[in-house]
Amino acid sequence: MSIKLFVAEEHELVRAGIRRFVADSDIKVIAEACCGEGVLNSLKEHEVDVVTLGAVMPDMCGLTVLGRIKLDHPDLPVLMFSNHDNPNLIARSVALGAAGYLLKNCPSQRLIAAIHAAARHEMIWTRDELRRVTGALATPRWSMKGNVPLTQREAEVLIGLSKGLTNREIGHSLNISYETVKEHVQHIFRKIGVTDRTQAAVWAVRNKIDE
Repeated sequence: MSIKLFVAEEHELVRAGIRRFVADSDIKVIAEACCGEGVLNSLKEHEVDVVTLGAVMPDMCGLTVLGRIKLDHPDLPVLMFSNHDNPNLIARSVALGAAGYLLKNCPSQRLIAAIHAAARHEMIWTRDELRRVTGALATPRWSMKGNVPLTQREAEVLIGLSKGLTNREIGHSLNISYETVKEHVQHIFRKIGVTDRTQAAVWAVRNKIDE
């Protein structure tokens, strides 16, 4: 029995590459989409076994799409497909329920093996990937945001941090200095009880701080 694959990716060349990689396997691409809304709408019309989802979409963040997919289809395996080896993005993908996180330069055999594993509802996170977020995921679920006295500015900084932005990028987006961002980050860590940016990113996702 073939595996029905949904390819969600904004770039046609990447979609074509995935089609070519799986062409001689038992994996059949039965639907494609190049934007987040297209993914969500197409999933209402197609029954699929696995989704490969680009981390960047032209209309919304791929992680937002992931969250909405898992809300409507909690048992559907989703493999994140990204150019960025970013621990914050990996942590957010784990927290949102992705079956795995693949880099777009991975070998075709790795992609095919990951799709097969996802179709069997197996987690395919590598040891290195999980090691990078183990501390965050092993930390008990902290108090919800209503019980944490974050200021509005701290919440804004935490949102930027959870998206993988650097302190300078956060400062630029909020029109505040680099040093001010550093100070806010330290206050955030202390208030929510974490020790690094990856743990903070997972906390933000779990507590829906960026919604």
